[in-house]
Amino acid sequence: MSRPSLRRTREDRAVQPQTADALAAALRSGSRRALARAVIVVPRVLDADLIEGAGLNLAEYVALVELSQAPGRAMRMNELATLTDLSRSGLSRLIERLVRQGLVSREPFADDGRGRVAQLTEAGLRRLEQAYPYALASVRRNVMKFLACLDLPAFAQAVGSFAPDDAYAPVRRTARS
Repeated sequence: MSRPSLRRTREDRAVQPQTADALAAALRSGSRRALARAVIVVPRVLDADLIEGAGLNLAEYVALVELSQAPGRAMRMNELATLTDLSRSGLSRLIERLVRQGLVSREPFADDGRGRVAQLTEAGLRRLEQAYPYALASVRRNVMKFLACLDLPAFAQAVGSFAPDDAYAPVRRTARS
């Protein structure tokens, strides 16, 4: 078995900031590190606040929100897995917990019977309505108060540029050569 080469390839060298000034600005501002921390910290604090206030974790809350906005409050499991950023097995475990609580039902897909559909129940909708104020307060306390000094429409447009609605498409891993 050969050891992997530690030499940088032409492709590795090509993945560089456009200019030295751009790299210096990014390092000076710490923007990449701050964004990486925010991506980790924000969901954690929202999760903790939802658990404490509403007894739902963030993944459960997001699944209920997505179902509440779907036509007929129902969605195929594979689509819901993509929207919640969970693996199929992770979503199956989450939906099973919600089914046991009576918040969601799971039925065969009517068109072909192969897939499964998760559907929000009336109890699930009521639970979501009870959790919403806790989620909103957490977002305001942990995110929005820090953005108050920004031009929020411009910020929303910028975020929408790198995280558009169609960004939910699943990423497929490929074998490394």
